[in-house]
Amino acid sequence: MLNVEAIETYYDTSQILFGMTLEVRSGEIVTLLGRNGMGKTTTVRSIMGLTPISAGRITLDARPIHTLPPYRIARQGLALVPEGRQVFPNLTVRENLLATAANRGGQVHPWTLARIYDLFPILATRQRHMGQQLSGGEQQMLAIGRALMTNPRLLILDEATEGLAPLLRAEIWRVLGQIKASGQTIFLIDKHLAPLLRLADRHYIIEKGRVVWHGTSEALRLDGMVRQSYLGV
Repeated sequence: MLNVEAIETYYDTSQILFGMTLEVRSGEIVTLLGRNGMGKTTTVRSIMGLTPISAGRITLDARPIHTLPPYRIARQGLALVPEGRQVFPNLTVRENLLATAANRGGQVHPWTLARIYDLFPILATRQRHMGQQLSGGEQQMLAIGRALMTNPRLLILDEATEGLAPLLRAEIWRVLGQIKASGQTIFLIDKHLAPLLRLADRHYIIEKGRVVWHGTSEALRLDGMVRQSYLGV
């Protein structure tokens, strides 16, 4: 579905990504792993067109998207749950979910308010609360729900459970498993390896803007040297 081919990305004169290459196939959960400051968020920003690439190409179903502005990339079927959640603070939960709702791909069973409330019952009870009145965990649920309401082909999560308490992290992992079971393709960044090994199909490890390892969950589980060298676990 998504191919990132040898991209290079800069912030001003500082190069962050060096020939970054990865792919996400339909129906998979794929992760991007690595220590802080290695280029994970820059990779996501490059995919979404928020930080333009200077070399390489990014394609969706073999069609280039790296030349498109961010809003057109989103309309191709990519939805981002950004680091920091970025819910609309002065809109209600319901308004946040409806603000960008669409079904441009004509999905037969689209994500709707009712489906999101089934996925996250707490949002149904909070639907008249403003975004700024929610806890961090509730905001993350809202950010995921808002992204799903665009009915994306590819859901991207940057730091999926950052700053959440263990019980809330477990709830997010449970929900992502449900979303995957519905056929949703997911690309995500997170630091908690154990649940990722259970949930994801494949992993890419990035070090200083380059992919240094990629493989299946089973391969990563068995390779203690790779985990220790690049992830510190």
